[in-house]
Amino acid sequence: MHLTEARRLKVVHMTSVHSAADPRIFHKECRSLARAGFDVTVVGPYPRDTTADAVQIRSVCRDRSRLVRMTRTAWRVYDRARRENADIYHFHDPELVPFGFLLLLGGRRVIYDIHEDLPKDVLSKHYLPVWCRPFVAWVAENMQRVTCRRFSALVAVTPSIASRFSSVNPRTVVVRNFPYAEELIHAGKAVPWEQRRQSVAYVGGITVQRAIREMVSAMALLPASLPAKLELAGPEVPEEADSADLRRNPGWKRVHHHGFLDQRSTFQLLHNVRAGLVLFHPEPNHVEAMPQKIFEYMGAGLPVIASDFPLWRRIIGGTGCGIFVDPRNPNQIAKAIEYVLSHPRAAEEMGHRGQVAVAERFNWNSEANTLVHLYRQIESEICAV
Repeated sequence: MHLTEARRLKVVHMTSVHSAADPRIFHKECRSLARAGFDVTVVGPYPRDTTADAVQIRSVCRDRSRLVRMTRTAWRVYDRARRENADIYHFHDPELVPFGFLLLLGGRRVIYDIHEDLPKDVLSKHYLPVWCRPFVAWVAENMQRVTCRRFSALVAVTPSIASRFSSVNPRTVVVRNFPYAEELIHAGKAVPWEQRRQSVAYVGGITVQRAIREMVSAMALLPASLPAKLELAGPEVPEEADSADLRRNPGWKRVHHHGFLDQRSTFQLLHNVRAGLVLFHPEPNHVEAMPQKIFEYMGAGLPVIASDFPLWRRIIGGTGCGIFVDPRNPNQIAKAIEYVLSHPRAAEEMGHRGQVAVAERFNWNSEANTLVHLYRQIESEICAV
């Protein structure tokens, strides 16, 4: 008997780093699996237990200390997930690898969702001494190669990450962070371009490596006659970025920090500004990344002011929807912002080209199909046992 004729396959997603309502984990993957007929739960940091869009959320407390999060928070996630007694466990953070193995030993199918190129990411970790980063990256690389061959499947967020693991684990699939086109493009009332604020937006983690200092400095270089604003949507400025120093920068007078916004509020913000910024520094883990914000900006009809990386040139440049700059050069960033705000027709046309590309190519539908197909394969194996 096919398993779904007797009961639905029970799936648990696990995260100790991200919110249980994370855009990739909850809004995309878990909701897609629930719509496909699976019984889906996500265990992770969240204020309370709840159910949303047919997905059950089981909350755990997240510790603020990085070390404690990697141990105690990870254990809490594992312990609560284990008690769900699921058929498939799908985890999203490197510190959950040991607990993935415990679930494997318990006879469960386990999927590792690899969001970042861990060895390259280690090379950019500011909290690690520079001298030890290559060794830690080497250890991470070799540990991943040993562990990932054992999991039931690997889900990679980019083709470059998948290429590292396809020879280690043949069941490696790419599920990119493309947006739901219908939710983003029609997120609210269409605001005519001439009625949009003279603002550019940055959405996401506010860090030195993502050019918060250069963005603020660029705002100080814009002509006084241009009533421009930088609208930030993300958590508080971390200590490493020196919040007090940023606020002393003349450019901060042109900054409006909204704080963290939920998905709906984020989309509303994007529909009311005139460009999106994605200015990652050329760190090893950034150059081949495909940040979700690129496609959200495009889907909202915004021109994208982006770091000049080869992969991003193929995506953004190939679509004709953006301007490329050196993310460490505030003068280039300022000139790009000035151009977009001073040439509304050209900016609107760039935004329209990006929106069409999201509607036709860079959207979640095909990625959801890949994910569901993977789960159907594993479901067939479970039924055959």
